[in-house]
Amino acid sequence: MKSTSGNDGAKRRAGESAAALVEDGTVVGLGTGSTTAYAIRALGDRVAEGLSIRGIPTSYQSRALAREVGIPLVTLEDATPTVAIDGADQVADGDLVKGGGAAHAREKVVDSSAERFVVVADESKRADALSHPVPVEVLPDAVPTVEARLREEGGDPTLRAAVHKDGPVVTDNGNLVLDCDFGTVADPATLAATLSPLPGVVEHGLFVGLADEVHVGTATGVDVERFR
Repeated sequence: MKSTSGNDGAKRRAGESAAALVEDGTVVGLGTGSTTAYAIRALGDRVAEGLSIRGIPTSYQSRALAREVGIPLVTLEDATPTVAIDGADQVADGDLVKGGGAAHAREKVVDSSAERFVVVADESKRADALSHPVPVEVLPDAVPTVEARLREEGGDPTLRAAVHKDGPVVTDNGNLVLDCDFGTVADPATLAATLSPLPGVVEHGLFVGLADEVHVGTATGVDVERFR
């Protein structure tokens, strides 16, 4: 774990703020990413102190961390999340771009099924309007056709490359990711509705109207925005 000074401190404050909402007996959706990792570690500390919860991980990464800190795990077949805690690549008016960790397909399933979806972020993720490239998980054989359709819709898609190996990033579902730059997204709901039915698209990273609240870590505390 990195030092908690500066930006890491803001992430830690956001994650711990969301973790403090979790009550005994809760089923928690465990998101993916550096800010959510602080929430998972905080929940592990509370489990060690006697808190009884079960977690539903959204990725191999969050599953491994939850096991490391002692959170019992279940699946969506076993239970429905009471609350989901997850991060974001960008937040604007409660709408999100997610998928920097290439886990947005499962994240959307878990986050949308939760009774309460809590987003954790630091101030660098806040924006007046969404403009971050939108991750689009795609069936491998469909990449060329999906790229063409995204360009028709005004996007500029780039196949996400792996960092520590040759070739592209492969998701936990065995698919590839196109990061598609649409510039400033004036109407996230319309763009989301355009992307979802494209043949070959498994899921996109626009999370529109799903967040119940957003906890933004700052240099001195946490700003909480509630949308329901």
